[in-house]
Amino acid sequence: MLKLHWLKIDTRSKPCPDAFCKAIRFATRKNMKLLLHTCCAPCLIYPAEKLKDEGFQVTGFFYNPNIYPVEEYEKRKAAVTGFSGAISCGVIYPDYEPTQFLEAIGDKKESPARCRMCWKLRLKKTAAFACANAFDYFSTTLLVSPYQDQNILKELGEEAARQEGINFYFEDFRPGFRQAHNDARAKGIYCQKYCGCVYSQREQCKKSAKV
Repeated sequence: MLKLHWLKIDTRSKPCPDAFCKAIRFATRKNMKLLLHTCCAPCLIYPAEKLKDEGFQVTGFFYNPNIYPVEEYEKRKAAVTGFSGAISCGVIYPDYEPTQFLEAIGDKKESPARCRMCWKLRLKKTAAFACANAFDYFSTTLLVSPYQDQNILKELGEEAARQEGINFYFEDFRPGFRQAHNDARAKGIYCQKYCGCVYSQREQCKKSAKV
């Protein structure tokens, strides 16, 4: 069997044709399984396409105990189910247990401290599941949102990776955010009006009331 030792070349250190670089990345990642923490359908659109284009076998992981109320959770879950089916992307749905979110944030009910604890919970759960089920990498659709802190997400993802013994795949997916959300609206995919938790819902209501 041919061993592609040349794939160890660091293409970032020198210019190379886009097609050539893409072929290298695809070859190194082909058949590698990636578990993608999925927050909602609109945010799944671009990362799923990009990761598949990079050669990964992508599986979604809809673990979001922060979402409130349960009716909102079901709307987002249904949207993910519909969209993932349309693009032939499997998704795993752990049980919805909102108490896990409340326990994780404790008395940190204000952002950004609350958000950090929420991200940490979801990334650690994703990393643990990925490791236990023979995935090669894990990542998150949170990285597509311009409203989330990329540096903290990267830090927490790498921390969870070290703790669970698996690779965290970091990429700034934000360039695809606007187009993906425009596509979602055009296709009638449910687009939520707040991040997810009861506290973010209240914050959004306050902002709306001031307008």
